[in-house]
Amino acid sequence: MTARSKARVIDGRLADAAFLAEPRLQRLLEVINADGEETRVVGGAIRNALLGEPVADVDLATTASPELVASRCVRAGLRTIPTGIEHGTVSVLVDGVQYEITTLREDIDTDGRRATVRFGRDFHADALRRDFTINALSVDREGRLYDYVGGLDDIAHSRVRFIGDARQRIREDYLRVLRLFRFHAAYGDGAIDAEAFNAAVLERSGLSRLSRERVQAEIMKLLVARHAAGVVADMTHAGLLGPLVAGIVVPARLAAYIATETARNLEPDVLMRLAAACVLIPEDAARLRDMLRLSNLQETRLARAAGALGKLHGRTLPPPHGELVFFLYEQERRAALDGLLLAQAESGCDPANERAWASAYAFLRDTPEQRLPVSGADIMARGLDSGPAIGAVLKSLQAMWIRAGFPKDPELLAKLVDDALNAHRPRQS
Repeated sequence: MTARSKARVIDGRLADAAFLAEPRLQRLLEVINADGEETRVVGGAIRNALLGEPVADVDLATTASPELVASRCVRAGLRTIPTGIEHGTVSVLVDGVQYEITTLREDIDTDGRRATVRFGRDFHADALRRDFTINALSVDREGRLYDYVGGLDDIAHSRVRFIGDARQRIREDYLRVLRLFRFHAAYGDGAIDAEAFNAAVLERSGLSRLSRERVQAEIMKLLVARHAAGVVADMTHAGLLGPLVAGIVVPARLAAYIATETARNLEPDVLMRLAAACVLIPEDAARLRDMLRLSNLQETRLARAAGALGKLHGRTLPPPHGELVFFLYEQERRAALDGLLLAQAESGCDPANERAWASAYAFLRDTPEQRLPVSGADIMARGLDSGPAIGAVLKSLQAMWIRAGFPKDPELLAKLVDDALNAHRPRQS
């Protein structure tokens, strides 16, 4: 991974932040800020720039009303999308790049999931209603940086803290329990802030009010964060994660799986990280599909990985290459690789055994998959009528072919077909 330069704060201004100098952003700010309105970049873009992390989205907060934002952008020839106009948010496309612009607001009423808001013109008040100090920074068009709640100091010390009373922040939106752990996994170091952690445990019953889609999104983001293993362990021990997946969570196996990914320079695989934490048997895949609203494809991959793992439970070393040929044929490549990685994680990932596991993984990855070179049509050509008998003969033939070592020789294949056919012909009395 290439190193990214960090933005700096010099004389109260944000320096070296590439996103701020972007001509599309500057054009948009000029359009909205006419006649005394003020618009600033807020939140994650500033945090990530200061940390040297990628800046994916640039969100804006403004004193202008949603209707004024939309009308000014339309007059400037920019396409607008009323993303959440009832909450003050308008999306604007500038040369193919989308920006979200939200009018400054205060929460009038919240129920733990949704808020009734009142629009305002006070950036300080708007900052106080946000979740964490590191997300409450704002910067204006000229680069002046505003920090009302100590976010800069928390970024410098890798701390994730709620703004104000932690329990109150959580009661405004119970998703903030999961965001606390996800943000700490991504940006924090050391122990989770004690006040925030205690508040999350005390308010954990509110998690049942969240949609499963929102829970899935947070868990998936958490699983690929840099401190995922330790934070998943903390959540599990606090009784926060198990109810969300309605099953057993195995933090040690997740930690071992991530260690293998890291040792081999594999790209983080969020679905297999979920499997390492929560999947022991194929039925667990269906449970996770329901609890986290997974797709059919995701459930299928998890179930097949668990099925492959079932052939390897209890191993401290992988099967020899001769056995892996049969394993590959039986499971097919994706499930075989997934199952092998999960089996290694289950074994505890003894460094002394890494070479053997890595060799097995490379073998499964690179070995051509075997295909039975005989079809149902071939069986019918030998005089067998179509119907269930075709499947039975092919099943017997497949077992014989595997035991014979996947032969390709035509004469030997013909003999195996004969043997399979004979095994299913009625015996003469």
